[in-house]
Amino acid sequence: MHILIIEDELELRRQLVGRLAQDGWIAEGTGDGPEGLYLASEFSFDAAVIDLGLPGMPGLEIIRRLRAQQSQLPIIILTARDRWQDKVEGLEAGADDYLVKPFHSEELLARLRALVRRAAGTASRELRLGPLRLDLTAEKVWIEDRPVELTAYEYRLLEQLAGGQGKVLSKQALADRLYPHDEDRESNVIEVLVGRLRRKLDPDGSLGPIETLRGRGYRLTLTRDASEDGGG
Repeated sequence: MHILIIEDELELRRQLVGRLAQDGWIAEGTGDGPEGLYLASEFSFDAAVIDLGLPGMPGLEIIRRLRAQQSQLPIIILTARDRWQDKVEGLEAGADDYLVKPFHSEELLARLRALVRRAAGTASRELRLGPLRLDLTAEKVWIEDRPVELTAYEYRLLEQLAGGQGKVLSKQALADRLYPHDEDRESNVIEVLVGRLRRKLDPDGSLGPIETLRGRGYRLTLTRDASEDGGG
């Protein structure tokens, strides 16, 4: 599971990221409201934990903007505000759950698991981009109904590129999301992973699924069909 933590209390954010990692989850965090909105909008997460009192942009505004974008990202509000009016406002903005500080990490994890289970059962967790199909819950990939075997890091890289919806993602941005806790990563790791992905997704070189933009990064060239977005 890939969880986004938008929380401006640095120590609490570190504790949550570490606790989720202990359970085998991938977690990354930010304490900045606009950056949190960017991450939630541009990358694929299974759920988000969002504080209300954030610098740059309040948590409620982040939630409202995500829902205005038709994002189905499961969201738990995490805040020190315990008035019932605040809870109602958060839920009406589009949050799925609400947890008041102080709290036990086990309760947060239990609520996250419940949210992710519900999302998997009620929302589409499949992404189709031309001949490419990703099952975001099972973490499986197909090209033209041909299963593609990927390592965990190859899959995570592909998911980030697919979640970018055709945007250019720099090597640094991709590395930060694949290895959020590894400051000693090799600079060419992303290049190696992209090369592997290309060979596995496009063994005969006919598809060209990943474009390299020199000095800028990488972009997935495959796009959704208009019919899948309600057009046509």
